[in-house]
Amino acid sequence: MALLEVTDLDVRFYTEEGVVRAVDGLSYEIERGERLGVVGESGAGKTVAGLAVLGLIDAPGRIEGGEVRFKGEDLLSASDERLREVRGGEIGMVFQDPEEALDPVYTVGEQVAETIRAQTDLAESAIRERAVETLDRVGVPDPRERYGDYPHQFSGGMQQRVVLATALACDPDLLVADEPTTALDVTIEAGILELLDDLADEYDLAVQFVSHDLGVVAETCDRVVVMYAGRAVERAPVEDLYYDPKHPYTAGLMASVPRLGADRDRLPTLPGSMPDLVDVPPGCRFHPRCPFAEEACTKREPPLVDASETAADARADSHQAACLAYTGDLSGDLDFEVEVRE
Repeated sequence: MALLEVTDLDVRFYTEEGVVRAVDGLSYEIERGERLGVVGESGAGKTVAGLAVLGLIDAPGRIEGGEVRFKGEDLLSASDERLREVRGGEIGMVFQDPEEALDPVYTVGEQVAETIRAQTDLAESAIRERAVETLDRVGVPDPRERYGDYPHQFSGGMQQRVVLATALACDPDLLVADEPTTALDVTIEAGILELLDDLADEYDLAVQFVSHDLGVVAETCDRVVVMYAGRAVERAPVEDLYYDPKHPYTAGLMASVPRLGADRDRLPTLPGSMPDLVDVPPGCRFHPRCPFAEEACTKREPPLVDASETAADARADSHQAACLAYTGDLSGDLDFEVEVRE
């Protein structure tokens, strides 16, 4: 049994413009100790999927269907009290903007301690000691002295380490990291990613890593789910996806990643933009932007099917893609080449 099993998850937002189908029939699993990358452009549904795991969808949003099973327990039917036990205790959450995640009127130490206080029956002295140890664990220098400092006294990178400490304070089994390095420069980003990797190894921590950065996912994750307009369009082990992408959307994203030493004046770009999720295109949602689209693509929504080249490659963690090219409904073959990052 997987640690986390998400099956046919549907999340809708009811707005004046109409119903936004933010997540539509999403399914994936995460094993204990595994790192799963969830990638896609802004508006793909990555963050909403992560929030739905913890039941953090607020009005006008609503989880309309599906299952979210954590250690076999369906969290969508869990009581509010049970969800409070899970959040912070068994599943930690790292948000993308530490300035928004941290309360400016409380010290960083107290914010870490509050998570411990909510999840344990430890004495106050033990709570403080554990908070200090957790700050030290994520690389905050002089944690005992800095316990009483406020968020504005920390750099962006150190603020993100405090957010990470808050998420890890009660030794969760799963960490949902929502673009945890977006607001950081590349050198600080590298330090945070290395820290996250080390902690995941040391504590056998499973990670759902939400990102738009394919390079970051390549360095940190074991498997990848590519999302487009609320749906999964490709799912594969990370090396398979990077060396042999099966969906035109994935190939387009990878082609647009800059590479050192590349001899070209301009980066290739994906034409168009993410569709309006109130009124998604009929058939394949990517067809208005796809260079391989045919008439069949405008009429039938492709299922996520095995796209392995040989029967020997079709295994439990097989390479899957949602494209009619793999159901025999296209007259031509997909013919794209992607320069992989070495």
